[in-house]
Amino acid sequence: MHSLERANGETMSYDSVDALQKTLAKNIFHYSQDSKKAAGRALGTLVEIISFYLLKSWGYETSLALERRIPEYANAELTHNVEFTLHPTRNIAVVHFSEDDLPITAKKIMSEIDVSGYISDNLKSNQLLSAKRVLRNSCTIYEDDAKALVAYLGERERGGWNISIESLSLNPFAMFECKRVGVEEGASKGPQTIEKAKQGAYVAGVVSSLQKLRMPNGSIYGAMLQGNGSLHLEPYEDLLDTVINSQDLSLLKDFILTVGIVSNHGNWFKSADQNKELKVLAQAYDWLLFLTDEGLAKFVEDMLLSPKKEFRNVQAAFLESYTGAKGQNIFTKVRVSLAADRSMQEYFGSHISEIENWFNVISPANQGLDKLRINLDSLVAKNWKEVLK
Repeated sequence: MHSLERANGETMSYDSVDALQKTLAKNIFHYSQDSKKAAGRALGTLVEIISFYLLKSWGYETSLALERRIPEYANAELTHNVEFTLHPTRNIAVVHFSEDDLPITAKKIMSEIDVSGYISDNLKSNQLLSAKRVLRNSCTIYEDDAKALVAYLGERERGGWNISIESLSLNPFAMFECKRVGVEEGASKGPQTIEKAKQGAYVAGVVSSLQKLRMPNGSIYGAMLQGNGSLHLEPYEDLLDTVINSQDLSLLKDFILTVGIVSNHGNWFKSADQNKELKVLAQAYDWLLFLTDEGLAKFVEDMLLSPKKEFRNVQAAFLESYTGAKGQNIFTKVRVSLAADRSMQEYFGSHISEIENWFNVISPANQGLDKLRINLDSLVAKNWKEVLK
């Protein structure tokens, strides 16, 4: 049993994320007609936020895009929206804006660079930083058929902020999806759990040039078309390593590493056995991570229910977003108050080893999170200009 303290000092206890959800339903979402469902949706947002700031703390921010649609391999007319993607990137410029420049809009940022060759109709209306200091993470300022220009807010200095402008290829080399399903009151499992698992599994299986083939003995082989037109076939995990460590442009061009992140033990597991839903996802994604109950609850405790003084900006953004009144949510992976963003960056930076231990690796079997980082580092470092030319 752990203890959670609300902002008013009252101590609460929980022994599962379901109990934590009920605590949030009672203390935060009491205004909602279905307070437990509202709390469940908020927990789903927290899973996305934790995943985003983990990737950010690993140093991938300037390759990171949010909620983009990616096409199926060799079937571009069908696209699928995913939470996070990592892209080949090229720095365009670093520009400085001061406090007096707020709001920092796409138009203002584009005015700081050479726009010859860009089409004005493709300029976005997004604000990187609003007058109320709400940050848009991975802010797309321009997009055409070949690239997206994305702005990222740097650290505060000289009375303002340095902003990095990156040109992202529209073809990602990695994708991440978060799946969380809550249990309705009186039910043993969420009724849509298997449907959500199948949706995630389908997307993971169709976006990459690396395809899975099941052998009669149940083993999984990988199949991939090589540049000479021949089919490369070998055990899946071996071929996955071959592609990630390769300099072969034909293997890398349409490859996407697929990563799933799931949460809520009570719904994905029965005792020591994986549910059907988790097995479906584990066999679909290249990597499947499980955010533990303890990890999610620790984030809620440290950031939302009993934060230290330096993290109260996070609690304030959360409470402002969930009052029951109409207004914009300023505590999501896309839009977040600047003060909360800086506090979470500080928290993740100083607790990164602990936070990494919040995640269990479900697949590949017998691998750790450090291997995933090695895979991602290898992909980030590829000569993508040559691959994609």
